[in-house]
Amino acid sequence: MKTEPQTTPELKHIAALIEDIPIAMLTTVETDGALASRPMAALEMDASGAIWFFTDLRSSKVEHLLVANLTFTDKGPSTYVSLSGHGDIVNDRSRVESLWTVFAKPWFPDGPESPNLALLKFVPHTADYWDAPDSKMVRSFRVIASLVAGKPVGMGEHGSHTGLAQQAGRG
Repeated sequence: MKTEPQTTPELKHIAALIEDIPIAMLTTVETDGALASRPMAALEMDASGAIWFFTDLRSSKVEHLLVANLTFTDKGPSTYVSLSGHGDIVNDRSRVESLWTVFAKPWFPDGPESPNLALLKFVPHTADYWDAPDSKMVRSFRVIASLVAGKPVGMGEHGSHTGLAQQAGRG
């Protein structure tokens, strides 16, 4: 995923956590109230913190973006990020062309001119993250130490960032 320079410390932190995680799970609330999740290939985190994806206009998700969640997971370094926000559909052909990648061709065989191709712009409102960047062996020792101590010991960093849309001037 391409990452533009971010405008706030919170967005910079989120960008650093997710920039090397190419796939996110997008969860939306369906008409019947059920949660639906699907993998999405992140294209870009723009300068205002929005995360961009290609989408098919025929997909049911385009009708259910008022409330959405993105999760990024990298099991190797144990990085987990959950972003709550909303999505918008953007039909800007020049933006589609600027983000186009040949890896999208199987889903959009006509390339950037594919008639059902649009952009999904995810705008984060809040973020929760868990980050334990040490090796698996170090994390295993910490789990054992936590069991012995009866409480979490050095299990990494956990936190939240709120008001992300307002901080980036999209409130």
